[in-house]
Amino acid sequence: MDSLEAELARARDLDVSQLADAIESIGFECTHCGACCTAEADDDHTATVFPDEVRELESDDGEWRDVARPMPYGLREGPDGPEGETFEWALQTDACGDCVFYDGDESGGCTAHADRPLICHTYPFSVALGGTSQPMGEAVDSEGMVRAHECEGLGRDISRADAEELASALKQRAVRELVESIGVREEYEPVEPTDGEVIVHDSEGAKRPDGRPIEQ
Repeated sequence: MDSLEAELARARDLDVSQLADAIESIGFECTHCGACCTAEADDDHTATVFPDEVRELESDDGEWRDVARPMPYGLREGPDGPEGETFEWALQTDACGDCVFYDGDESGGCTAHADRPLICHTYPFSVALGGTSQPMGEAVDSEGMVRAHECEGLGRDISRADAEELASALKQRAVRELVESIGVREEYEPVEPTDGEVIVHDSEGAKRPDGRPIEQ
């Protein structure tokens, strides 16, 4: 498997024009259906968010906990709820498991659309690079680099300008995900959570669920 540094170099070398070609070939237009913002069956909505993206949203909507929660993958269910270590943040969810920024009654659905994280900006597309979010769905291009998740907006006309804007964001996301992964690796120090404790390791170090460093 290539190193994260090698994958980061590949991400930085991605050709935005070629990514746009792939997006344009399949076509896409968001229908604001809300499917990517809401829970599925018994699974809460999970969308990865970077620490700086949390702070950007936090400035508009209050506390860290209001914006983000520990990614549930890797946590175990203890007597008093989830506990253990995880390595990502996810956008916070409401009591129904939907993204807290989703409002089905509002035009467009997202109340934080201008500041939405890159993973939301680029959905339903991803790139097949190690160290990034696992690609899902079918390959769009002949190289299998661009993947498209299931979405009712696929197959709709998209302008070249919009395809290039989306491709640019997709490249930015791939680079950011790999930079974050490298940062997590470099900052990681083993911590033994106490019973009922959750620790999130990100590129800035180990944090509590409210975003504070574990030393505080």
